[in-house]
Amino acid sequence: MSPILSNIYLDRLDKFVETVLLPAYNREAKRKSNRSYEQLRRQAKKLVKAGHYREARLLRRQMRQLPSYDPDDPAYRRLRYLRYADDFLLGFSGPRSEAEEIKQQLKEFLRDDLNLELSESKTLITHARTEAARFLGYEITVTQDNQKRDQNGRRNLNGIIGLRVPMDVLRAKCAPYLRHGKPALIGGRVNDTEFSIIATYQQEYRGLVEYYRLAHNIRTLDRLKWVMEMSLAHTLSAKLQISVPRVFARLRTIIQTDRGPKKVLQVKVDRGRDKAPLVAQWGGISLARRMGAILNDHPPRVWNGQTELLERLLADTCELCGSQEDVEVHHVRHLKDLQRKGRAEKPTWVQAMAARQRKTLVVCRKCHWDIHAGRPTRHKVAP
Repeated sequence: MSPILSNIYLDRLDKFVETVLLPAYNREAKRKSNRSYEQLRRQAKKLVKAGHYREARLLRRQMRQLPSYDPDDPAYRRLRYLRYADDFLLGFSGPRSEAEEIKQQLKEFLRDDLNLELSESKTLITHARTEAARFLGYEITVTQDNQKRDQNGRRNLNGIIGLRVPMDVLRAKCAPYLRHGKPALIGGRVNDTEFSIIATYQQEYRGLVEYYRLAHNIRTLDRLKWVMEMSLAHTLSAKLQISVPRVFARLRTIIQTDRGPKKVLQVKVDRGRDKAPLVAQWGGISLARRMGAILNDHPPRVWNGQTELLERLLADTCELCGSQEDVEVHHVRHLKDLQRKGRAEKPTWVQAMAARQRKTLVVCRKCHWDIHAGRPTRHKVAP
């Protein structure tokens, strides 16, 4: 409910920014041209016409070290605003003194109109070219690279907003799989089946990769992949009572992906002639940047409870209505969320999960849709 309530209450903040701050701090359509840049451009053009190509190339190299527009144009201002729930970000092109004014106006509006206090420790003013702002788990910067050019020879990175995976996030995500700085097994997973162990590692890694698809340094997650892969190998080694190299020799296979063949660790569980096998694999996830990615800040998790997940999947039967068609798994984050006192009578699926002390429930697709829609689910028919 938190994002919904934030959107309702902070709608007045959105309107304040749109009607007061943006009109006051947006001026001119574009910056003025840089005089030094324009002088070099005209000289290079004259040299080309005169046939002095070598001298023209030298001038163009000097041009690439200068901005084409005046970065300190006193008449130009630009303000951008973005909010997600109770986190907001403002991007401002202008002097720091005016950025301080904007911050003060926001502080006064939140205090006087919404009875909210602006957190001084979290509300920072950072220079986007030399520092990074943190927003929704990303580091946000303005990129600068005079050597990077497009196919027409033009600089195509300068002044572009860049999204990065924060290094402290990477270290924090690696930490659970390390012991004394080296990848190690996770003892709590040794008692699970190979299928569940691999599926759990893969799901955890995929969730993080998909969330950082927009980052231009997403390939730094290679470090996390190696740490998790070695932790997985050590966990499987303890489970199977074999060495780590033998784990790779036994489970490694090659699969075909949209980016070519990839080596993965794979476990297949046969379910008979009439049904496709259950497959769990580690690897095969591309680290290619995808600007059209849709971010999910609550990725699904693989849970195991008192009954092994694999055994229930193999049963291929809805635990609510008994159907054997389109069987899926429903997850909850915390069992305590199912057992809060003072609530109305709990639906059948909640009672089933709470009684069995499980965070997963194997259900058919019809019951799964009913659960998410808040509709009553079907019941098993007594024989």
